[in-house]
Amino acid sequence: MPDEEYEAVADLARREGKPVARVVRDSLRRTVAEEQQVSPEERIAAVLRFARFTGPTGDIDQLLAEIERGRALE
Repeated sequence: MPDEEYEAVADLARREGKPVARVVRDSLRRTVAEEQQVSPEERIAAVLRFARFTGPTGDIDQLLAEIERGRALE
């Protein structure tokens, strides 16, 4: 790591009251977490894939009645 970059990290660590190693670890963790996040495009694609599935749903009045019966049991 070039001296200028290390000094920038060290300055940040001093401002945050943390050791340099912790600032570096935190930065690495954030980078990995960002890489693991699902993009909006991937989320939309997943919703569209799910929307293609069809299945039995039943009568809406019957479903609502079953929900209300379940709530009454709580």
